[in-house]
Amino acid sequence: MHRRKFLRMGGIGVVVSLASVLAHSVKSRTQHLSGALAERFQRMSQEAEARGLAEPFKGITTNGDVVPGLFPIRSTGVSTVPVRSAAEAFLATLTLEQRAKTVFSVDDPEWRKWMNQHFYIRQGTGFYEMTPAQREVAFDLLRTSLSAKGLEQSRDIMRLNYTLGELNGNFEEYGEWLYWITVMGVPSDEEPWGWQLDGHHLIINYFVLGDQVVMTPTFMGSEPVTATSGKYKGTMVLQNEQNKGLALINALDDAQREKAIIEVSKTRNNNVSEAFQDNVVLDYAGIRAIEFTVNQKAQLLDLIGEYMGNMRDGHAMVKMDEVQRHLNETRFAWIGGTEPSSVFYYRIHSPVVLIEFDHQTPIALRYLEKNQPTREHIHTVVRTPNGNDYGKDLLRQHYQQHPHRH
Repeated sequence: MHRRKFLRMGGIGVVVSLASVLAHSVKSRTQHLSGALAERFQRMSQEAEARGLAEPFKGITTNGDVVPGLFPIRSTGVSTVPVRSAAEAFLATLTLEQRAKTVFSVDDPEWRKWMNQHFYIRQGTGFYEMTPAQREVAFDLLRTSLSAKGLEQSRDIMRLNYTLGELNGNFEEYGEWLYWITVMGVPSDEEPWGWQLDGHHLIINYFVLGDQVVMTPTFMGSEPVTATSGKYKGTMVLQNEQNKGLALINALDDAQREKAIIEVSKTRNNNVSEAFQDNVVLDYAGIRAIEFTVNQKAQLLDLIGEYMGNMRDGHAMVKMDEVQRHLNETRFAWIGGTEPSSVFYYRIHSPVVLIEFDHQTPIALRYLEKNQPTREHIHTVVRTPNGNDYGKDLLRQHYQQHPHRH
């Protein structure tokens, strides 16, 4: 018997067999591609999922053991009603076929099926297949969930993916609208639910329980990071994250820098918590923030704020309060040079947040020297360690308190 998926549509329950859902989703996920390319991407995607989901979710840890009690269910006082309303409005625009491939249960493994690479075949409704009205409502969902900065950066990453298509003459694999939205659970003021945006260099996982929000894993990157020509000439992303990181390492004295810099040579990609790395074991490295001066701590918090500030202001403040409570346990680690034009990697790591910034080697920009990290290809990742990526620790506690709802 097929596993069955229950979808809520305007208060009416509809049961759709998994076979029909998969038939719709595979078709829609490959319809913007053709022939052998679609088949190859499908195969590569399935192989990545098989490897990445082989283990049940645990979360990122320093030693394989989750630190308990870090993420209690509580009221934050910051309303999520606008996000719920925007999600309901988005779902209301979908056709039956779109809804069948877009809505999943709140505990579905679909949360974990995201990838920053362009070849990945994704679930959900793609912006490329939306009507103009649907597209606007989809952006309303982002607008109510993110800050103005977060929305602008997301849109600019999408635009730069169009620039990449221009540079390579390849709009089959790259483009502004090759991004997909899925919704997990039923938008609610009390029950857990969330949404995911997935596409090349832009992934946002947004979990909601009451007035609590978890917006990780979030991946933001680009190649190129600056459009020097074409339709979106002048568009630029991730410069604050780059420049504030460099300013922080250069604010340290010699003794502090010796602790922070874990490798002086930057020759490869260094991010460790990207797609399908939900359970990576990553020990602390670098210098502890307790060894920072007051001004250096302020600089560190300002740098973290660049990432947390992609959330709506109220939810960003809630997260920054959590970060500050663990500030003395936070580590800052660096790989690479510290000159104004250097390429580098840095990591900010505490019990409640993991941030990675990485200058990557070129993939699609053919005019750049291969195998040499460049400032024109940046990856950033934000994670919640110790089991609360995708809000999973909050979801676990919710089911403990309300076992009949599981």
